[in-house]
Amino acid sequence: MRTIRNRTGRTGRHDALAAGASAKVRARRILKTLDRAMPSVKVELSHGSPLELLIATILSAQCTDQRVNQVTPDLFGRYRCASDYAEADPAELEALIRPTGFFKNKARHIIACGKALEQRFGGHVPDSMDALATLPGVGRKTANVVLGACFGKPALVVDTHVKRVSNRLGLASSQDPEKIEVSLQSLIPSRLWTVGSQRLLLHGRYVCLARKPQCDRCAVYTDCAWEGKRLR
Repeated sequence: MRTIRNRTGRTGRHDALAAGASAKVRARRILKTLDRAMPSVKVELSHGSPLELLIATILSAQCTDQRVNQVTPDLFGRYRCASDYAEADPAELEALIRPTGFFKNKARHIIACGKALEQRFGGHVPDSMDALATLPGVGRKTANVVLGACFGKPALVVDTHVKRVSNRLGLASSQDPEKIEVSLQSLIPSRLWTVGSQRLLLHGRYVCLARKPQCDRCAVYTDCAWEGKRLR
């Protein structure tokens, strides 16, 4: 089969490789800029152990971290280990987490998660994606939060903020979190996955807002080709 060449004589494959390399350079440049804007970043869910972060992240679905942090002091004071959650009274647990929304489903997931941790992992939070993903109420986002923050493993968290920012900056072109994760993995070195996705998340939470993006104070404004960005 004849290879199609462009007018400069380079093969389509060569062009694709060059485009891929250029995209990686741009992604690294964006992260470096965000690094200067946010030199110190961390998960904003208050926690003191992998179990606490796991529970807090389950509660954060369709809820702000700030609201979760208002609930967890009493929650973590009442339930201290996996067996406590496994044996929790549903009504009591629901009352404690009610402010986070969807509290009946969340309580059901948390109790089932506690039971799974007790029965299959000796009451400990596992440190692998495959194991974490088997827990009730735990998807890839929650698993990646725990893996990156508690176990120091390369983990790309894709929440609603990372999804929005990645698409606006052209680092991804999908609404599917798993496809966005794969796209970012291909552009960002694994050693930067955890801190890089956290910076994208915080940039989306505080600057690149869904309805009123703060383009006037955006550190990566010149690298953003989003058609909806506001003129400075």
